[in-house]
Amino acid sequence: MTEIPPPLRRLNCLFADKVTPERIFHALLECVGLLPRQRRVFISYRRNEATPSAVQLFAELSSRQFEVFLDTQGIGPAVDFQETLWHQLCDVDVLVMLETPGYFESRWTSAEYGRALAKGIGVLRIQWPDTTPSIHTGTASLVEVVPEELDVVGQFAQSAIDRICSQLEDVRSLSHATRHLSMVTAVQDAVQQVEGKFDGIGANRTLHLTLRSGRKLMVQPTIGVPTSTILQETFERAGPDESAIVYDHFGLKRSWQSHMNWLAQKVPGARWIKKTDAAWDLGGWEAT
Repeated sequence: MTEIPPPLRRLNCLFADKVTPERIFHALLECVGLLPRQRRVFISYRRNEATPSAVQLFAELSSRQFEVFLDTQGIGPAVDFQETLWHQLCDVDVLVMLETPGYFESRWTSAEYGRALAKGIGVLRIQWPDTTPSIHTGTASLVEVVPEELDVVGQFAQSAIDRICSQLEDVRSLSHATRHLSMVTAVQDAVQQVEGKFDGIGANRTLHLTLRSGRKLMVQPTIGVPTSTILQETFERAGPDESAIVYDHFGLKRSWQSHMNWLAQKVPGARWIKKTDAAWDLGGWEAT
């Protein structure tokens, strides 16, 4: 304790001898804003084939500071199950896919996989022993489980857990970078389409634009579900410039989108731009 400067003693820490070098590296990226501090994953599995494994992974990943969505743990009674499921999927970094022999025989797990691809979410595919790889999973990162690493109950050996967790860190960072690049490219194409100018990327990955009229605009791309906290941070970063938040609306709850519209009406200057509507909204900025 005496080796730590007093101003740093109130901060939580990682013990280098208890985590992998990859975890330390990704923690540093989180500290400088190049990765989100939220570490969210979605476990996709068939209940009749992989429930023990899914529950085990839920506990193991939670203990490693991941926020894990598991359908039996994350959805309460009297809510729209499928709408909540898709909303939760929108807000994760990685889909952890338990590829048992019948994974793609279920329309629900097949849809989870397909919609993760549609959102650009990284997929970590955990392949069961003696499972024939699907022709649809060529782009997914792979962890192969050998027969000795799966017991009679259906739980993983520690060696498999360690490989899964290590690879998950890499898939998460790559997934976030890919989705952010897609958002930046969409904004860049949109402002050029309406004869504006893309001025560059600033701190906290803010995008700086000049509209055709000459007005300066700061855009904050958002990966996942936009929140009022992101709105506040965007206002503070923009300073005297006008600002907007660009997000991917597909899969978000209708009630959440209504909440965002309410915020836009109640907070002067608040602007939400759907990624698909960026050119339209930027082209008519002065009229709205």
